[in-house]
Amino acid sequence: MKPQLDMIGLVAADLAASLAFYRRLGLDIPAGAENEPHVDLTLPGGVRISWDTAKLISEIDPRWTPPAGGHRIALAFLCESPAAVDETYRHMVEGGYAGHQEPWDAFWGQRYATLRDPDGNGVDLFAPLS
Repeated sequence: MKPQLDMIGLVAADLAASLAFYRRLGLDIPAGAENEPHVDLTLPGGVRISWDTAKLISEIDPRWTPPAGGHRIALAFLCESPAAVDETYRHMVEGGYAGHQEPWDAFWGQRYATLRDPDGNGVDLFAPLS
């Protein structure tokens, strides 16, 4: 059997802030999850996303240091339409989250926008233009 992508893991400096961002984006993260050092959620389609506190990662790997100089991962969320890209971007920015690139029509045929989560990771929003 070939390895299959099963989970994307994020390390959060502030787990509560990170989970609040992804809840506002629409992920169904259980209440109280911010009190745990590890959170694991199965997304539609079966891939899991997880969050670990920086403290937990440091305990698992004492040599770990946070990345520096920019984000190291970007997550891309498919929206139902180009208008939904605009609405989701606006909803997140109005909620106090960092917009990185306002919605635009990309040359590859998608409406695209980029946010930053509380740890600086890129979170892309996209939908086909046609």
